[in-house]
Amino acid sequence: MLDFTFKILVTDALLYILVTAIIIFIVYARKHEHLSAPWRQIKNKKLAMSSFVILLFFVITGFLDSIHIRQEIKIDTESKTQQQVVQYSSEVLSLLDLLLTKLRVQTEKTYSAPFAIHSFTKEVTDDQQGKPKLYYPRLKYGGAHLQAQDSRIYDIGKRLLWALFWTLLVIVLCILLVAKFVVSKNDNKNEKTNLNTKLKTVLSGNTSTPWLTILLVMSIPVFFIASLVELGPFYHIMGTDQVGNDVLYKTIKSIRTGLLIGTLTTLIILPFAIIFGITAGYFRGWVDDLIQYIYTTLSSIPSVLLIAAAILSLEVYMTNNPQSFTTLIDRSDTRLLFLVMILGVMSWTGLCRLLRAETMKIRELDYIQAANSLGVRHRKIMSRHIFPNLMHIVLITVVLDFSGLVLAEAVLSYIGVGVDPTMDSWGNMINGARLEMAREPLVWWNLTAAFVFMFILVLAANIFSDAVRDALDPRLRKA
Repeated sequence: MLDFTFKILVTDALLYILVTAIIIFIVYARKHEHLSAPWRQIKNKKLAMSSFVILLFFVITGFLDSIHIRQEIKIDTESKTQQQVVQYSSEVLSLLDLLLTKLRVQTEKTYSAPFAIHSFTKEVTDDQQGKPKLYYPRLKYGGAHLQAQDSRIYDIGKRLLWALFWTLLVIVLCILLVAKFVVSKNDNKNEKTNLNTKLKTVLSGNTSTPWLTILLVMSIPVFFIASLVELGPFYHIMGTDQVGNDVLYKTIKSIRTGLLIGTLTTLIILPFAIIFGITAGYFRGWVDDLIQYIYTTLSSIPSVLLIAAAILSLEVYMTNNPQSFTTLIDRSDTRLLFLVMILGVMSWTGLCRLLRAETMKIRELDYIQAANSLGVRHRKIMSRHIFPNLMHIVLITVVLDFSGLVLAEAVLSYIGVGVDPTMDSWGNMINGARLEMAREPLVWWNLTAAFVFMFILVLAANIFSDAVRDALDPRLRKA
């Protein structure tokens, strides 16, 4: 029997559905040339594939953090017949939590700087004469393995060199695998090529897919993981927060929140935008007037006030119905889901306008008029002839809006109407850093860690979205 049970949150289930839909689309697109051709163009761009590698690292991290379990607790009860009662812990952990157990459980008393071996704040103790004095106490976990304090730099350098060695080993193995199994005959211009020739082809960058660039960029997340393995159990790489939690652990855990805000919101946006946009543009008349009135009215409502009112209403409901939320993670997940829904309801109007205008243009084309003349049903015309011609707009808008939604979470959490304060998110980290930046000495690593990770994710998403726009937009697509 398994010594754990799976705990599927609502946001986890929605993420699984989204991943399944993406896989189905990939399989479907590979069988249709008109769908796979633009993505091959993206695959051949160095900058696009570089950003894709970084995004893939974030996605895998967020997915690992979305597989939750509850570990088994075995309790022996003594009665007339000895039996074992199996219960499960109320603490819900993810696969990422298990992989980062050292970072999760090694907590200090309070602040400590990155790679520090002493606390950031002083404590009072008595000296040999019995007089009180201030000193920086030694950390419980950070650098606890060091015998001499002056050997810290040497130890960190040695572990970074090992991380570099493992990174080089992984990249070399990947280069060999790519040369052996991935490089095609077209890349070598010769049907019979040996491994040495393929290696030269990969290392020279003369492949249709920029494998050399992909592998070089892949070395960045690989080196990060190797450094985490080598240094994480022995040092707090990005320091600790006010209650002694590892800041790097919190930053990595915040990846899931940012991805969920950026991706699950699209599940709310797309049905509203596609159905209302195509319907308004195709039927026009009073149907168009009604839909325009709906999204114009919705756009007139200040989004921050609506989100604040919705979140506060949810807080009142959760306070009055505590039996519906047995654990903290259920409470925080419900608030996250509610925030996603509100952002989705407030964000579909822009895409709806674009689809409405494009549908008005497409419905006047000859093949649509011919389908109407032949008596084809309106529903079939919209689904078979109009919607496929709008997919490039849908995909471009979704990818472009991703980075904006990630930033929106940080802003909303900063003003107190974002995700639950108990949930790890970059917005909560930035919100908590307000007082830290005003103190003396300055506690800068909380804000820096959140800013760096959020900056990398948003930058990679923006670069990849530009490549998607160029490939999918018919006006910019290369012949």
